[in-house]
Amino acid sequence: MPRRSAALDRATPGAIAEAALAILDEEGPGALSFRALADRLDVSHATVQRRCVDLAGLLDLCTEHLAARLPEIPATADWAEATELRFRALYRLLVAHPGLLVLRGGRPWLGRELLARLVEPALADSVAAGMSAAEAMTAYRRMYLLTLGSAAFVDHRDPAGATARSRAALAALDPSEFPVLSAGIAAVLPALTDHEVYYGALRQLIEAARPTAA
Repeated sequence: MPRRSAALDRATPGAIAEAALAILDEEGPGALSFRALADRLDVSHATVQRRCVDLAGLLDLCTEHLAARLPEIPATADWAEATELRFRALYRLLVAHPGLLVLRGGRPWLGRELLARLVEPALADSVAAGMSAAEAMTAYRRMYLLTLGSAAFVDHRDPAGATARSRAALAALDPSEFPVLSAGIAAVLPALTDHEVYYGALRQLIEAARPTAA
């Protein structure tokens, strides 16, 4: 029986994903490379590439690693409650790793873990609650895009920094051109990093989509 490579034992898909996410979180998306991963895992560049093939494969690996943490919702849960739990869980994962969102951009997320833990059960619950397949997909898509957008446009790991940068930009505006923004800085800023803005919008979408049978 051929011997397993010690390097491949260290560079498991899970270890690569954890190392990649750590680089993204600590140093930003510009720092992620196969070379940086190889150095962190103490393996060769070729070993990492053998596991991932290319950047797209690496990002898929990271996405699947995170998707495996999504909760399994009991089939007995109320439709609205189950829907909110699923998307809140996805939101929390995404805001914890903004660098991954930056690199993935608009690429679809079609890994098995995400499909099995989020997409399929969400659609199945909606159909079981009385929606058509098309209605279920439309409702899912609206909530999914809300979640991605809410997670992507603010680095929620540094709300103080995001607020300070926004405050400086708003303070530089000419009040004659932007009277509402200039006069309302104190009211505008809190909403930029308030998670409740997302949670409230999610609940509104859920209520609007609620099947009459649910």
